[in-house]
Amino acid sequence: MLKNPATKYRPFPLIDLPNRQWPSRHLTRAPIWCSVDLRDGNQALAIPMNVAQKLELFQTLVTCGFKEIEVGFPSASNTEFAFNRRLIEENRIPDDVSIQVLVQAREDLIERTVQSLVGAKRVVIHLYNSTSPAQRRVVFGKSKDEIKAIAVQGARWIQERLPRLAGTDVRLQYSPESFSATEIEFAKEISEAVMDVWRPTPKRRMILNLPDTVEVAMPNVYADQIEWICRNIRDREALTVSLHTHNDRSTGVAATELGLLAGADRVEGTLFGNGERTGNLDIVTVALNLYMHGIDPQLNLGDLNAIREVYERCTGMTVPPRHPYAGELVFTAFSGSHQDAIKKGLAEWADGGRPHWDVPYLTIDPADIGREYREVIRVNSQSGKGGVAYLLESEFGIELPKELQREFGPIANDWVDALGREVKGEELRGLFWREYIEPNSPWELHHFHVDGVEKVFRCRASVRRNGKESMISGEGNGPIAAFVVALVSAGAPAFEVVSFKQHALSAGTEASAIAYIQIRTADGQARWGAGVDTNIQLASMKAVLSALNRLQSPAAKPAGGNA
Repeated sequence: MLKNPATKYRPFPLIDLPNRQWPSRHLTRAPIWCSVDLRDGNQALAIPMNVAQKLELFQTLVTCGFKEIEVGFPSASNTEFAFNRRLIEENRIPDDVSIQVLVQAREDLIERTVQSLVGAKRVVIHLYNSTSPAQRRVVFGKSKDEIKAIAVQGARWIQERLPRLAGTDVRLQYSPESFSATEIEFAKEISEAVMDVWRPTPKRRMILNLPDTVEVAMPNVYADQIEWICRNIRDREALTVSLHTHNDRSTGVAATELGLLAGADRVEGTLFGNGERTGNLDIVTVALNLYMHGIDPQLNLGDLNAIREVYERCTGMTVPPRHPYAGELVFTAFSGSHQDAIKKGLAEWADGGRPHWDVPYLTIDPADIGREYREVIRVNSQSGKGGVAYLLESEFGIELPKELQREFGPIANDWVDALGREVKGEELRGLFWREYIEPNSPWELHHFHVDGVEKVFRCRASVRRNGKESMISGEGNGPIAAFVVALVSAGAPAFEVVSFKQHALSAGTEASAIAYIQIRTADGQARWGAGVDTNIQLASMKAVLSALNRLQSPAAKPAGGNA
């Protein structure tokens, strides 16, 4: 990276907007939503959706309540054209839903687009051309006047063909593509030139879409651009001002919300933000942000898990586990303090203690979107040592020492990753048993006896080593120390016990105890072991052998397979 990035990069210029109003406004209603999953979202997929997948996703969007759905770029390919025709000819479009199609300002493409729409009930024809200085200079090599002429001619070609769509409710939309990087005065000028052709009225509005095609500034600058247009453009009452944000600076949601405060009426985006580069606007997030403030989003997201399932199946994309509202882990608490606060907050809500939702760490009730809060830790390949340790302790009373957590956590994660799925508590306990409790090679304890006089203890034990049984003995300042001496005398590598902990696993006459012991050799190698027995002393000796066996079999880490 450059030590002085200012030698290569420059800040985006601010908008001259005295007395801006958007910072003091608040949202009170949902915008008009337009899904572009089937077009913007589809073109960003490594493997575009096939017709069956597009049909399934289209039906899901309808079920969600979208009244405007951009279905494709019908002039781009025969597949896109055929999909349009299938939607229309098979009567798959509800009467109150408008399909939107995108087209560049080229006559042959406009002709093909109009052909694809014959017989539809409600359509939006979306015309666009690029307007930013970089696009004018690098891509087109044209002046402002020449770029404006392209937009005007495209608008005329569409206007001339509208009689061929008699009986169809047609609305027209124009986008000065790369609006956010275009000089604001020129964006206004070219938009008004298109308006001169289409002549919108308050009763027959034109959609003016103002894309944040590439985020080049902070979201407050985009809000200033939107408010400036809304204040200064001619015949604002004849326009539906629309937003289309991307996420290059990871502020697509913020830019949209501020753009709505700035006066926009409509929003384009995709369900979970799929789109070019870092993605399009995430409509689900903006809609549920409105919902958590008591505003009806005018979308049915009551079964968000099912919506996500269709989205992932059709697109091949995945919703990240920490994705707002929809991620697998957003309603699962790993922290004990979080769990305590949520539990108390849910109890207060259940008791009718408050008129409005105010549960710590939960911005909305998960049940409202078909989800549930889960206090129990779920372990998968994303889980950390804390989650693994919590699950063992909360379900089985296995209280792993911190250092043992650091050793077992990666083992558990590698194993779960190899399985490729989440594991239940019983499976995780089984893994711990196989790794620490059950191994009996090369050393296995058959019998143990210890005598102690003050600080001198002597042990005698019967052990099996590599299948051969022998008697061993040793002295030390405690039973464990005496057992270590006996093992080293019998040929075990020299080692010492550096950490020891034990506790009961259950109550009653058949109560078991579990012991955890960490050993370290002279060359610094360290391993943990664990042992379980109704006799706490025997549990400790078994833990010593567990650590020794793991030390002498370092490749004994689980390699996956069935739990």
